[in-house]
Amino acid sequence: MKKRYAVCGVSSRALAMYIRPMVKNFAHVAEFVGMLDIDPLRFQICKEDIPETKDVATYMPDEFDKMIAEQKPDAIIVTSMDCTHKNYVILALKNDLDVICEKPMTTNTADALEIRAVEKQSKGKVICTFNYRYNPVHTKVKDLVNSGKIGRVTHVDLTWYIDIAHGSSYFNRWNRKRENSGSLSIHKASHHFDLVNWWISGIPEAVHAFGALNHYGPNGVFNPSKKDGRHCTGCPEKMQCPYKKRWTTRNSEVAIKDDHLTAFQTTRKLFTTYRPDMCIFDSEINIHDTIVANVRYKNGALLNYSANFSTPYEGYHLAINGTHGRIETREFVGMGAMALPPVHEDGGTQYIDYFPIFEGRERIHVPKNDGGHGGGDPLILEDIFLGEVPDRKFDILAKSVDGLRSISVGDAVYNSIMDGEVKDLTSFME
Repeated sequence: MKKRYAVCGVSSRALAMYIRPMVKNFAHVAEFVGMLDIDPLRFQICKEDIPETKDVATYMPDEFDKMIAEQKPDAIIVTSMDCTHKNYVILALKNDLDVICEKPMTTNTADALEIRAVEKQSKGKVICTFNYRYNPVHTKVKDLVNSGKIGRVTHVDLTWYIDIAHGSSYFNRWNRKRENSGSLSIHKASHHFDLVNWWISGIPEAVHAFGALNHYGPNGVFNPSKKDGRHCTGCPEKMQCPYKKRWTTRNSEVAIKDDHLTAFQTTRKLFTTYRPDMCIFDSEINIHDTIVANVRYKNGALLNYSANFSTPYEGYHLAINGTHGRIETREFVGMGAMALPPVHEDGGTQYIDYFPIFEGRERIHVPKNDGGHGGGDPLILEDIFLGEVPDRKFDILAKSVDGLRSISVGDAVYNSIMDGEVKDLTSFME
């Protein structure tokens, strides 16, 4: 019997990550029965781009109960703006429905705790779609840590680089406001904090952080002039803005990159009023583009984390130290990465270096998968729509407790940046 799904938030992520695969690859086990969004134009785009959805019923945000009553879904997929996740997740749980929620589960710790409390009274369960766990390299890191090769984990060093195209795109869009996204320490870094939490089976206890807005906002060094309300499309100062000049010419329309899609957006109208090409130098921006944080875990491990959202290339450097050795890996992607030493060798594999504590090195090559997030997207979709593989060595499909733990770190990072204090998470952490 097919499981019935409704989608709240017909976003680009919803279309590419869930709706298209659901109707094309998982139609034998899944039925798409309803979609809800604030903008009716998004329904039109969905039905034009994915013809299989032409007869799917549509609903506005105040018609959630009507959608449930008419379509009787078994599960809700939440892919709306981050600040709306809590509302849809809780409504679904109160109707005893399962929830597949895009990361982050919500935008602050208090809301995540409320979701956890409602879930405990519901027959429904929450899945948090941390697809980066499914990247084969990241899964191999988990396997190596679990195997005991490096002993007890003592320290994690993780540096993330987000390039000028991807990084600036957050500041073109709704993500640029703390009240919408929780800040990049939640919207983006929850991916990273979840990976560390999962790799080391760690429960975060304390967080201290510093941050700044160095590249974007009115004081950005490349701001052509201090004025609000500009949009990239048709902007007369476009060719004085290096961030946009890098990707366009005088004869072309600016194409704003939509996060995690494989191509730039076209000039086709995608929203009725919302514009994803707001100026990256507007004064309303109230999040940070440069973040450093320290986290202490219940098991004694320590994390050094940093993220920069305006670098020449994209990628990360990871090292996990233990009592008996160290594992290390890195990934660089994007146009700027061509100037760097290769990290993919032997026919497209990324490698992990294992260093025993006293001598030697073992290089472990990990074959790449096709698909987004290093091949993680197709694998998580199989778990979501087909069910989890029963004989895995470890849990990989994230639950609400994982959403809480990643959000609590990201929320503490933002608050610590703002007031300079160490944030204690022990009073509510599970």
